[in-house]
This record gives sequence, C-alpha cells and structure tokens, in this order.
Amino acid sequence: MPDTRPPALDDIDRQLIAALQINAREPVANLARQLGIARTTVTSRLARLEKAKIITGYGVRLSQRVVDGGLQAYVGITVQPRSGKEVLRRLSALAQVQQLCAVSGEFDYVAWLRTDSPEQLDQLLDLIGSVDGVEKTTTSIILSSKIDRGQPV
Repeated sequence: MPDTRPPALDDIDRQLIAALQINAREPVANLARQLGIARTTVTSRLARLEKAKIITGYGVRLSQRVVDGGLQAYVGITVQPRSGKEVLRRLSALAQVQQLCAVSGEFDYVAWLRTDSPEQLDQLLDLIGSVDGVEKTTTSIILSSKIDRGQPV
C-alpha cells in the first residue's frame, strides 16, 4: 500500500510557504534571495510542495475596501444524527458559503458566509436553518479583521 502521508516540511519549506502567504506572486529570484538559497532550489521545492498537494493553488486576496462592501459571518451549525451528508450537499450548493468546516465541540460544522447586505444574510440564515437535518445555528458577524495570514483552507 503506498504511503499517502504528506512529506515532512523542513525550515526552508516553512519559510517558503510563509513568504508565499504574504505574496503568492513573489518572483522566484526574490524568494531565493530572501531564503538564501538558489533559484533552482526554490523551483524544485515549489514543484515538490505542489505535487504533494501541500500547496494546492495560488489565489487573490481582496482588499478590505472590497470586502467591506458586503457582510461576512461565521455560523456554527448543529445537525441531527446521520444527516451530515445531506446538510453538506445542500450547503455546498449555496455560493455565499465560502467555507464549511467539520469541527469538534459545540457545533458539527462552522460555515464562513459572505453576502452583500444584512437582508441577504438574514435570508441565507433562514435558508440554512430550513435545511432538513439542521437542528440549530449560531451566527457571529465579522466586524473587522485583526490578523489575516491568508485565505481560509
């Protein structure tokens, strides 16, 4: 049976990932200078990290000015036993659900939502609450971002 564990990350891998989280478009030559390694080493490490699915893509982070035009919220969702798959299927069809995580603790899932207005958030929360299998939701509206090290995974 093949080993499916991700490869171990060394300090250079971690530094490279941290630099890319700050600026995913940083040129390889600059990354090499920052890390004190050869450009070919940066290129081969990036290829290895991508192949191992440690780096799964590069994205765009929107400025707070753009994000402030809408409303973001985290919603804790409690589901009835054996209804997780159906809830997941229904929530995955909603474009406003930016991320959905299975979690331990008080909730079964935590969803990150983005809407254009409080009215749309209200309608979305009503829709989520009406999904068969959803037992309870608890919403926290994001007022401001204090630390942002990149997009949610």
